[in-house]
Amino acid sequence: MTDSARAAQPSYVVLPREITDKPTVLAFLSSHFARIGESVWRQRIVDGKVHWQDGTLIGLASPYRPTARVYYYREVIEEAKVPFAERILFQDANIILAYKPHFLPVTPSGNYVNECLVHRLRRSTGIDTISPAHRLDRETAGVILMTVQPATRHRYHQLFVEGNIRKDYQALAKLTPALIAQHQRGQLDLPIHWTVKNRMQPSEPSFIMQVVPGEANTHSQISLVAIKGDIGLFHLSPITGKTHQLRVHMQSLGMPLLNDRFYPTLLPKGPDNFQQPLKLIAQRLAFIDPLTHVHHQIECDGVELNGG
Repeated sequence: MTDSARAAQPSYVVLPREITDKPTVLAFLSSHFARIGESVWRQRIVDGKVHWQDGTLIGLASPYRPTARVYYYREVIEEAKVPFAERILFQDANIILAYKPHFLPVTPSGNYVNECLVHRLRRSTGIDTISPAHRLDRETAGVILMTVQPATRHRYHQLFVEGNIRKDYQALAKLTPALIAQHQRGQLDLPIHWTVKNRMQPSEPSFIMQVVPGEANTHSQISLVAIKGDIGLFHLSPITGKTHQLRVHMQSLGMPLLNDRFYPTLLPKGPDNFQQPLKLIAQRLAFIDPLTHVHHQIECDGVELNGG
């Protein structure tokens, strides 16, 4: 099911101080968002869909104002509906710990403007200041920390910057032929642990990550804890937080995650198969709240080891 959609919440862009060759806001938007095109921006401005921070509408001839914020509403012709529900697992005055289902983006991206966790939570709670404290891939389900108060948001960001929060994931992957052979001979003692450290950087296309030579900038702890047939159940804890880190680290062990459309091979873009979610779940977040000093350990259901 799809519908034409306009974002319920505006996005904004800060006009860079160093840009001096764009006389108008329209010229900047047309250049900065070249994929959208000048004609679309021109129509949005004519329709009153672009404005300054105070709500004053921006016109076709409005001059460029360095460091000013320009607000606009993302639009897509068709927005896919994600048929899975989010859940609030914990809420107080400062934070919400929520379960994000597979396929649902955290914030507006691509063809999703309102079908995202932030908008769903803002709508269900009536709190329009909800914002994520960290990332979770659209394809990944699990526990995510959202902040409520803009004034205290940075305190929760710091938990991740300083490594004061523990993230535990569960995943399913097909075992390597060597591990399968060992298991069939009864020579595999579980759990098996791996420490994975390597250097990751964007590949081509840029939303895909790759391992490259050089000093490590990623670190994960991975354990194989159970086996059924040729499928293993893994517990994973990312020490660093690079994009797609766990997916790439599992691939580097020769065991890419089940139903991964990016690794080891980028599959052609197509509609989501809701019957085959990526077998990766952010199963637990544990941290001491920097404001209330409450020790949180919030969990959701993990993946089921049923052969796939």
